[in-house]
Amino acid sequence: MPVALVILLLDISLIYHAARTGRLQPWAFIILMVPLIGALAYIVVELIPEWWGGPGAAQARKRVANRLDPEKRYRELSDRLATSDTIANREALAAECQNVGRFEEAESHYDHVLGLPQGDDPAYALAKAQAQFARKQPAEALATLDALRERWPDFESAEGHLLYARSLAEIGRLDEALEEYQAVTQYFPGAEARVRYGPAAAAGRPHRRGAHGVQRAPDPDAARAEISARRAGRVALDRREAAVCMSGPRPFVSIAGPDKIIAAVRRGHQALAGVT
Repeated sequence: MPVALVILLLDISLIYHAARTGRLQPWAFIILMVPLIGALAYIVVELIPEWWGGPGAAQARKRVANRLDPEKRYRELSDRLATSDTIANREALAAECQNVGRFEEAESHYDHVLGLPQGDDPAYALAKAQAQFARKQPAEALATLDALRERWPDFESAEGHLLYARSLAEIGRLDEALEEYQAVTQYFPGAEARVRYGPAAAAGRPHRRGAHGVQRAPDPDAARAEISARRAGRVALDRREAAVCMSGPRPFVSIAGPDKIIAAVRRGHQALAGVT
């Protein structure tokens, strides 16, 4: 393809884009008067900033930056906290510590915030418990959540309730964990609570000893599902029987032609002759 044709197609495409985006003046004149340089100028001045300035481009740049330097924001927030030690800066740094896996440091920041007069907030206590659970200390997380409930009895949090159930399960208090799981699954948004409840229920299901050894206690949900399946099967069978009764007996219809019938009769006569 000739170079001139490529430049012409590029110019036409850019002029069309400029017209669609309200930039026809003065870019149409510039692109037409200076074909290649005008097109390059339009790309540099208008398109590149648009590509890199939108929300999607900003998110993509952030993801790439996090992959290349995952602790960049952590260092920025640390510098900000060193310059101005406020609750907002410390809480932001604590949250970023959890994002990069610095759970012990996050816990210390939340402890510091909770010790301040303006840090009397149950959200900080819940975040501290999350950091404790993340660093494999469910007993400490449970103690923090118990203290939270005692200090702020009116505080409600679905995430905190689920964390409480998980902490109970981790330290082996399965019966209490199952009660909490059953309660939190009733209102927790999303499927996480139900998904985590399944393994906990399987691990904490009680056993009973019978005549043939150790047997699992019946699962109420499984029993209800089996009963429902039996009922559905019975209903389907009743419907089929009713349809047969209403339609009456089906008449016999022969699908064989006359030649086949005559041949069958002859074979029958031959067979009788052979017997006699």
